[in-house]
Amino acid sequence: MAPPASSIRPALPWVLVGIIVLALNLRAPIIAPTAVVPDIRADTGLGAAGVGMLTGLPVLLFALATPLATRTIRRFGPETTVVLCLAGVLAGTVIRSLGPTPVIMAGTVLIGAAMTLGNIVVPVLIRRDVPWNRVGAATGAYSAVMNVGSMATLLGTPPLAAQFGWRWAIASWGVVTAAALAFWLVKARRLRLARGTTPMPPSPRPAPADPVPSLPGGPGAPHAAAGPAADDAAGRRMKRITALLLLGFCGQSGAYYATTAWLPTLLADTRGLAPAASGASASLFQIAAIVGALGVPLVAARTRAWIPVVLVGALWMALPIGLLVAPEAFVVWSLLGGVAQGGGFTAIFSIVPRIARSDAEAAAASARIQAGGYLAATAAPPVAGWLNAATHGWTAPLLLVFALAVLFTAGSVAGARLSERR
Repeated sequence: MAPPASSIRPALPWVLVGIIVLALNLRAPIIAPTAVVPDIRADTGLGAAGVGMLTGLPVLLFALATPLATRTIRRFGPETTVVLCLAGVLAGTVIRSLGPTPVIMAGTVLIGAAMTLGNIVVPVLIRRDVPWNRVGAATGAYSAVMNVGSMATLLGTPPLAAQFGWRWAIASWGVVTAAALAFWLVKARRLRLARGTTPMPPSPRPAPADPVPSLPGGPGAPHAAAGPAADDAAGRRMKRITALLLLGFCGQSGAYYATTAWLPTLLADTRGLAPAASGASASLFQIAAIVGALGVPLVAARTRAWIPVVLVGALWMALPIGLLVAPEAFVVWSLLGGVAQGGGFTAIFSIVPRIARSDAEAAAASARIQAGGYLAATAAPPVAGWLNAATHGWTAPLLLVFALAVLFTAGSVAGARLSERR
């Protein structure tokens, strides 16, 4: 008889490798066009709004396609969902580089829908395959690698475009996706053969015997419910935590995408930087995210769950306030904001695997949080742009980022505190 699915787990190093190669492909393909915007506009005739859709459409799909992602995970299991994700990203990357504007947009939509599968399945993989005391570190590595992929794409695409043209340049990153797809095809086949059954068992994952203070959700893991009343109470608690984390992720995503979209322009307008210099300065916001993503689990290992969230919120708020009060120190504020955006993502999605009682519940909670958060992410950049145009300045857009940072702090701190309660 084959062993039950829940009793066979891959070795942790291979779990982390799988998450890392997946993470490399969950943001970079939608960042690549932003590095060659002038070339795309000159070749296709797209206006500013059309070019904005190359990044806006995938983010919108992150919100709209989450029900599809949840159903796919439940129907086919996490490994097959990852394969579908990477195959879709690869196909969309190729299609986007082939034809006129409608084909470019079709490929972009496919990339966004496929990435949504990856966004939702990663917390499920972490919950199922990563030991409880490593969940925060695994989530931090996932977040950090997404930023590494984005930065590599931003730095590598312009030279490739100068040599081969923008279409070949953005298509060339499909090589990374193809390598990740090959890894996961082998991994999925081996796990299916080893388990001999569905990779997503309906039974809850048992709690560890000892408390785990290193997780951002607080000490210990949720215990299996003892009866219907306890099940109902645990379900209500899970819904409250999910709602609070949803509010937090709305603030996190809205602040991140508004800053990503407008920080280069803001620096060019307020500091007189040339486009290349403002883009390089704004890239610090992306690079510093690695510090936050890896730092939050280290802080959480030594403190209560809500403390790193408060620290991240303070750093988030320092970005807009600093740019308003002391704009000449924009490098400092960009770095602090970057640490915040990497740490905020890690803080929120380290809590989800810890509090979920089953893989299905982890997928559902992740889907709800990301659906709301990415809707906010879709709306924040155009709202910030409208505020800039309406006020002829950057004070109002920066106050919007500040308000979103406050929303992140309030929702995430409340969710972290509730996750600590028994």
